[in-house]
Amino acid sequence: MTLFFTAEALLPGGWARDVLIEADAVGTIRAVTPGAAPGAAERLPGVVVPGVPNLHSHAFQRAMAGHAERRSPPEARTAEGGTDSFWTWRNTMYRFVHRFTPEDAEAVAAQLYAECLEWGFTGVAEFHYLHHQPDGTPYAEPAEMALRHLAAARRAGIGLTLLPSLYRHGGIFGKEPAAGQRRFLNDLDGFWRIVEDIRAAIAGDPQAGLGLAPHSLRAVTPAMLAEVARFGGPIHIHAAEQVREVEECLAATGARPVQWLLENAPVDARWCLIHCTHMTEDEAVRLARTGAVAGLCPSTEASLGDGIFSLPPYRAAGGQLGFGTDSHVGTSPRDEMRQLETSQRLAQRHRSVATDAAHPHPARNLLEAAVAGGAQATGRAAAGIAAGQRCDLVVLDPEHPTLCGRERDELLDAWVFSGQGNPVWQVVVGGRTVVREGRHIHAAKIAAGFRAAMRRLAR
Repeated sequence: MTLFFTAEALLPGGWARDVLIEADAVGTIRAVTPGAAPGAAERLPGVVVPGVPNLHSHAFQRAMAGHAERRSPPEARTAEGGTDSFWTWRNTMYRFVHRFTPEDAEAVAAQLYAECLEWGFTGVAEFHYLHHQPDGTPYAEPAEMALRHLAAARRAGIGLTLLPSLYRHGGIFGKEPAAGQRRFLNDLDGFWRIVEDIRAAIAGDPQAGLGLAPHSLRAVTPAMLAEVARFGGPIHIHAAEQVREVEECLAATGARPVQWLLENAPVDARWCLIHCTHMTEDEAVRLARTGAVAGLCPSTEASLGDGIFSLPPYRAAGGQLGFGTDSHVGTSPRDEMRQLETSQRLAQRHRSVATDAAHPHPARNLLEAAVAGGAQATGRAAAGIAAGQRCDLVVLDPEHPTLCGRERDELLDAWVFSGQGNPVWQVVVGGRTVVREGRHIHAAKIAAGFRAAMRRLAR
């Protein structure tokens, strides 16, 4: 048994003082006792909040962050409608991804996961579609690249839900893929081989889980989607990220992407629809009623010019949501929460959008939504500091200049909406400390591997 004690913690029922947290040998919380004495427990030096699941990651794109910002040449812009957009960025990604080796994938993922931990993400859902060799030939071990991400997560100490992605086509429905997509492609037989190899690799690992990710309506047929939909765990899919995607779906099917999914797929609490940037109000309400999670990646959505999620109708209908870092132009839950709320303020032209009269603090509302929605979407017991959940704890330093003089919900508002510094002091995942004094315990070694990979990729 591992014991932790904190003077103050945010529990599912609210703030509590003098909290003793007991975790078993595999990192599951067995008891949480407010008003306790510390005894022999390890004292956590700050305010403790639950670890946040990161529900959407393409880890290899961490190596691209900052690389795709330059204005595209005229011929590239002309080919994609005359402006820089998601589509010109995607072409850059196709060229970049051609260089990745399995060793590079592991080194980049380990760096990403260490950074996420330092900012307070304690689990990650890896939406993994970089499956094969550059010419599209499978590796001798078909799940080689997925297993590299598992190795990276174990090195970093982060919880992981692997989401192998089914990706077969290049447009709605059944368009032939582009040359740059060769590394992503599988038929159903090849896909299921990867899934089963992952299942075997994570067996008995309390830190790891498995879901499936039909990439998008651009990448799978309705028959493929129906096959995947029989899976009993998490199912993630990109949906309605771009206006052009919506237009293409309307032209091909007569329905918008989220509308098509709601009418043709068994969308329920297993599902996480990533982005959902371009939904009608009716779609937002209907999606909320399914119990599915909207997986929001506000920093990436801003970076790619996707648009702004329509939060008010979705939240009013009781919709579940969580946060991911997607392309990893940001790696902080604080920044994703801030970006969502401040983009809403720009769109709505008023403040405190993610609030209501009973819940006046936006940061707490967004944090609690991120924890609940992230746990649901990752399929892991990561829904807060409570018995039966993973012992994932984030310790905020109340003496940090960002937080000094603030308490409880106001401290959370200061964390999310004030300054650029990082007040995360310690992070515990599955009962083990992985960040101490603001630094990942293996930061230097992981960073050395990342630098070596980046030098290879830059040749």
